[in-house]
Amino acid sequence: MAKAKKEEIFSPGDKVRLVCGKEEYEGILLPRKDGDTGFITLKLPSGYNIGVSQARVDKFELVEKASAKVDSSGAKTTLPQPEGKTVSIIACGGTIASRIDYKTGAVYPATTPEELLASFPKIDPATVRAKTLFSMLSEDMSPEHWMEIAKAAHAEIKDGAQGVVITHGTDTMTYTSSALSFMLQNLPCPVVLTGSQRSSDRGSSDSAINMQSAVTAAKSDLSGVFVCMHEGMSDDRCALHFGAKVRKMHTTRRDAFRSINVMPAARIFHSQNNVEKLSDHCSPRRPEAKPTLDTKMNPNVALIYSFPGIQPKFIESLSSYDGVVIAGTGLGHIPINRSKDKLSTSILEPVKKLIDSGIPVVLTSQCIYGRVDMNVYANGRALREAGVIGHMCDFTPECAYTKLMWVLGHEKKQDKIQKLMETNLAGEISERSEIIPY
Repeated sequence: MAKAKKEEIFSPGDKVRLVCGKEEYEGILLPRKDGDTGFITLKLPSGYNIGVSQARVDKFELVEKASAKVDSSGAKTTLPQPEGKTVSIIACGGTIASRIDYKTGAVYPATTPEELLASFPKIDPATVRAKTLFSMLSEDMSPEHWMEIAKAAHAEIKDGAQGVVITHGTDTMTYTSSALSFMLQNLPCPVVLTGSQRSSDRGSSDSAINMQSAVTAAKSDLSGVFVCMHEGMSDDRCALHFGAKVRKMHTTRRDAFRSINVMPAARIFHSQNNVEKLSDHCSPRRPEAKPTLDTKMNPNVALIYSFPGIQPKFIESLSSYDGVVIAGTGLGHIPINRSKDKLSTSILEPVKKLIDSGIPVVLTSQCIYGRVDMNVYANGRALREAGVIGHMCDFTPECAYTKLMWVLGHEKKQDKIQKLMETNLAGEISERSEIIPY
């Protein structure tokens, strides 16, 4: 029997059936890497992806034509004009935007909007529009990338988008969400970051559920910056976290993201297109609001962790930065050796020198929950007297870091910097820390 050739009528996103001798495979046709004609990649109903050698295929049948079109090389073609509540998807890379190369076994990023959408067939292409901003892993992102993401989201809202979804790698997603919380102000609608812990070729992948939930959240009656990821280990729901109050808590679990010191904003049931608000701090959608873009940031900020045995010369080496965030221990402590123990060191003097030279030093805690309180112990009071910023704040280290960049983009005077840092600007500082039953 002559082997089947892929016909022009088949496009990524179509549901197709492959007949390979006595075996049959039915699924969604996925885009393939440029120049790779050796394999046909399908997303099976089980959620797994499978790569089938072109040489094995005896028959190639169309089961259902997709409404979104992508040509065989992944190049852009015409998509239907969105109607109703249009959600703009901005692709910035990460695992959620990655596919597997079955020839090499490597995972690589989707490079076109259509290539991305074809991987999520349950998302109605008539209600979304997509663009690719970056195709990169999030650990390679810099503050300059955050600014470009903020500009792109702002432009999409100004152009009529009723909500924005940003695909992003999970490793530094909370840095980006924190930065966007300060750069995107007076938002009329949701800006939702989402990603996946496991790539789409794995049956346990969270990519499709997270993306569907993020689109649902972007259409909801909310406004602000959020992160949408799995809430538990099952696929029935996702949690919507406030962008400035969330941390990644596990390297691989699908429910790795947690809200810190607050309840999540909402719970998303993607199969029902339902959004259940969980927090009293949620702001409703505000169609009349005029979004403000403020990307004034000074990225020359260091984030360090205090540790036993930290040396004064390490702190002295930070003098080239314009701001320093220290994640201290407990309530916000660093070694200052008030007891003059001969085996201990103190970094209080080099910290004072930084502050006296005009470099603000902000203190946060390595603890996951709770807040900095420099009034409890003598060590803390010494830090406050030295001018260390952060008393009674419960921002995360990531948020303190991005916020200091944003504040330094607007102020240079120490007293004004301290006031802004210790003022709740984007929901990053809670009024009180509670034990959250979540």
